[in-house]
Amino acid sequence: MPLSTEDTLAIQQLYARYNHAIDLGDATGWAACFTAGGTFTSASGTFTGHEQLAAFAGGFAKRIKARHWTNNLVIEAAGDGATGKCYLMLLRLGDADTTTSILTTAIYEDALVRDDGGWKFTSRNVRGDA
Repeated sequence: MPLSTEDTLAIQQLYARYNHAIDLGDATGWAACFTAGGTFTSASGTFTGHEQLAAFAGGFAKRIKARHWTNNLVIEAAGDGATGKCYLMLLRLGDADTTTSILTTAIYEDALVRDDGGWKFTSRNVRGDA
């Protein structure tokens, strides 16, 4: 069954909340973008469940001041949920002594479900390509 316009907009908002949370150091808010058993996989490893996810996001915020810029989002219905994929450009923010620069680019591949709390990631894999 195709996704409704409301579902598509809600998923787009999930992607935005995810980016804002990790960039602003809101580790709990970032982890809340995932289901209770959700997984995030990157070059740093695989993190499962809200506790591991929040620890990863908190560590990320301490290591780097960044902006996640995502675009070209493709969302498709899949069984009782959806899949999503998009491009990522990760920016390292500059300060008085350094300029903002592109740290990497990557592709996100996601599985999503809707529960009582709205749409969430069940898995999110980020694969660097630059």
